Amino acid sequence: MALLPADSGFRRNLAFVYAALAVLNLGGWTWALLLFHDRPAMLGVAVLVYGLGLRHAVDADHIAAIDNVTRKLMQERQQPVAVGFWFAIGHSAVVILVTSVVIAAASNLEAFETFRETGGTLSTCISGIFLLLVAAMNLMILVTILRTIGRMRAGERIDDGTLDLMFAGRGPLSRLFRPLFGLIGRSWHMAPLGFLFGLGFDTATEVTLFGLSATQAGQGVPIEAALVFPVLFAAGMSLLDTTDGVMMVGAYRWAFVHPLRKLYYNLTITLMSIAVALFIGGVQIAALAVRRLGLEGPIARGAVALNENFNALGFAIIGVFAAAWVMSFLICRAIERRPLVA
Repeated sequence: MALLPADSGFRRNLAFVYAALAVLNLGGWTWALLLFHDRPAMLGVAVLVYGLGLRHAVDADHIAAIDNVTRKLMQERQQPVAVGFWFAIGHSAVVILVTSVVIAAASNLEAFETFRETGGTLSTCISGIFLLLVAAMNLMILVTILRTIGRMRAGERIDDGTLDLMFAGRGPLSRLFRPLFGLIGRSWHMAPLGFLFGLGFDTATEVTLFGLSATQAGQGVPIEAALVFPVLFAAGMSLLDTTDGVMMVGAYRWAFVHPLRKLYYNLTITLMSIAVALFIGGVQIAALAVRRLGLEGPIARGAVALNENFNALGFAIIGVFAAAWVMSFLICRAIERRPLVA
């Protein structure tokens, strides 16, 4: 199965990203072992926190944001191996900063609860609105793809340059919506977005982390020891978020080798991206409205239940995108013999 050639810049960036992850993960565990080598119970807590970080990385809003931005940058002729890495770095900054505050002020959690409520509302709004904007952007791409397929069926020959121009967002509709596409132009731009996503710290995994850290501080564990927990949480989350982004780059590199693959893969993945972004963004906004407005009924309860099970949704989304790659591969294998494009 052919892939786009991996130039030296791609390999260098990939090596840098995983070297940084190795330092973060190995450093975090070395720190934990030095602190707790004679306290098995505390090592158990460290393992739990690391697992919480791995689990948090598959929250549905993480997966949807990383996968959609990766595809957008690939269409701009980039090979963004660090989208998930920078998103996780921004998110981790919030986790470490807020956990530090919680540890330092473990005896005064009332103020934290007030900030948590405000931050949770802000983060949910940002996350939900961003994903709905992603759905709108993908809808523009979908319309363009369908029109291109119509032209192909009418006998027009579509070359690779034309598809690159289309997917780079240079058509009239894309120019109209350029401000939306321009929000993220480089992998590192995901860091501030990850920071904003992290302001809510309202998922069960993060709340558990804060609770464990505050408990340890309240029981007399030194602050420098309690801080190992948010570092391990960030290490686990960064590892999976980064790997998700790299996996999506690999899938898109395969799709972009051939114009026909590029077209049909984008059709498949755009449809799924619209559905995922609308669903996740809609669930977040709906759950926020239920909490804030006190709405009741089966629909309200369903929205809240879905919002509380984002981990399961995250795994489902990974499966959906993997299925899209397999489906596009099988379709392209079946039809690439047709002389539809130059």
